[in-house]
Amino acid sequence: MNIMIVGVGGQGTLLASRILGKVAIKSGYDVKISEVHGMSQRGGSVVTYVKYGDKVYSPIIDRGEADIILAFEMLEAYRALPYLKKGGEIIANTQQMNPMPVITGAMEYPADIERKLGEKVKLTAVDALSAAENAGTLKAVNVVLIGVLAKSTNVDKDVWLETIKETVPQKFLDVNLKAFEIGYGM
Repeated sequence: MNIMIVGVGGQGTLLASRILGKVAIKSGYDVKISEVHGMSQRGGSVVTYVKYGDKVYSPIIDRGEADIILAFEMLEAYRALPYLKKGGEIIANTQQMNPMPVITGAMEYPADIERKLGEKVKLTAVDALSAAENAGTLKAVNVVLIGVLAKSTNVDKDVWLETIKETVPQKFLDVNLKAFEIGYGM
């Protein structure tokens, strides 16, 4: 299974990849994770590859190989589209975060990304930002999206919950468990 996690620096993509990797290990798979940082501290693109299976030799996902793209932002989902394999799925947060060229006025944010993606591939678009806010913090978008992803896997929900408990710092645990439950229910 090849899962590409894409987002913007500060959205929690790396925590999401750690949770996903630990769940795959607990499920008995060989796992490789590769983090590709852009200008993450300045709101730039962040990409993480999570590959798992009986035996994984390389952590890199090439164009046309991703089974699932887990996107924390719509433009990042659109940018990652060439990596999705035929028949693959994109799970995307409907949130839009303006990249620097849009902020400076050099470019406009592309219109109708959600519609364009939905016309090309299987797209599960969710308002993870509102869901995270309902859980108690806007910073739980990542765990909301992990909940949406978890529901589409064959892994028992309790394994996901146990892994979140082991991975998320104690002081943020309750809100993240709630965020997972909200995402799982979407």
